[in-house]
Amino acid sequence: MVHDRDIGPRPFLRRARTTLASFLAVLVLVGVGAPAAPAAADTVRAQQWQLSFLDAQAAWRYSTGKDVTVAVIDSGVDATHPDLVGQVLPGTDFVDGSTDGRTDVVGHGTAVAAFIAGLNDTNGVVGLAHRAKILPIRVLDPRNEYDSAATIAKAVRWAVDRGADVINLSLGSADTAKVLTDALAYAFSKDVVVVACDGNLSNDRGAKVWHPAREPGVVAVSGLVRTGTFWTGSLQGPETVLSAPATELTAAGLDHGYWKVQGTSFGAPMVSATAALIRSRYPGMSAANVVNRLIRTADDKGPAGRDGQYGYGTVDPVGALTEEVPSVSRNPLLTSHASNQGGSAPSATPAPGVPSSDQSAVTAPGPATTAESPSAQPVLASRIDSLRTRTLLFGGAIAAVLMLALGTVGLVLVRQPPRTRRKGWDIPPDDHRPPPW
Repeated sequence: MVHDRDIGPRPFLRRARTTLASFLAVLVLVGVGAPAAPAAADTVRAQQWQLSFLDAQAAWRYSTGKDVTVAVIDSGVDATHPDLVGQVLPGTDFVDGSTDGRTDVVGHGTAVAAFIAGLNDTNGVVGLAHRAKILPIRVLDPRNEYDSAATIAKAVRWAVDRGADVINLSLGSADTAKVLTDALAYAFSKDVVVVACDGNLSNDRGAKVWHPAREPGVVAVSGLVRTGTFWTGSLQGPETVLSAPATELTAAGLDHGYWKVQGTSFGAPMVSATAALIRSRYPGMSAANVVNRLIRTADDKGPAGRDGQYGYGTVDPVGALTEEVPSVSRNPLLTSHASNQGGSAPSATPAPGVPSSDQSAVTAPGPATTAESPSAQPVLASRIDSLRTRTLLFGGAIAAVLMLALGTVGLVLVRQPPRTRRKGWDIPPDDHRPPPW
């Protein structure tokens, strides 16, 4: 449902050369356990820790996001999900033109949309800006792929031309693409706030903040854990602008269900929703001043001032809605330090001690080959070696027992699938799984 299949190790028993190896694969997979049933709605409500963390009830005394449109450029949005009925406008589909954006076979876009505008009723996920409207723009196909940065650029321009006040981009790439840079500049020129996720730390794709998050002017969002400290699975860098809850979240998912998720893709909509609250309370406020208000009122964390983990600090909806903030004439992020170099897009980090059940992430083919970050290569090598060693030791122990029991002498060869070099644009790696209830 949410991106990416590279959460933790890929299925490491993809091929077995003998019947015994096949049986070994079954044993290993059984150890993961079957997915749990979706959570009951009242349990889901109890799991919305981000609302109390962000003091949503206090924020709603000033604004609920009414009359604001947030474009969600993603996998589409299931407009029939109980948390989103009536919240989703007709959008568009840049995959095959077969939908108006209001369907979702992946689940990621639905999760993002509900964190922004989920209904404030008695059940399910409540959006931080629950009276805002979602403009769904589908860019991911059923395999969770998209063609190139040009697809995202077209989606950004389409959102701007259809009146989006805020654009949420819970996706990114190692590569900097001029076509997308130009589209973002178009959004800024049309007074639109753009929010994007930093990306998630990987064991095989580098450690630089993604593009478009690292584009100057974009509000780049890193992730926090429940205690309010930096999530070590989040990418970090000088381009980080704000931080927001990104782990232990229960999200709207496929088939009107709910899922456990983590990833900076889910921190970004918390900031997009806050921008929607501001634009609703101050309808005449420019996008530049919305961004300025977001960063001026952030709850500073880490070293004083802006830093690579928290940016200016944790997003503070109440402060953003109530504090006195001097006005500006230009987006302050357009004059801030931000890298515009390509890097390697990472894969996701699973929740500690929990095997990944992610089924959604794949690489989207792109126009250029992405080089791995040199600093990431030693870490990658050690992690691969460690994984291979653990896999072979575990497999060898079980194989020995089985061969003794069956009186069989043979060689069991279990190896990881070959890694392929990623190209162009990568779908955001986030973790999702059914809640353990």
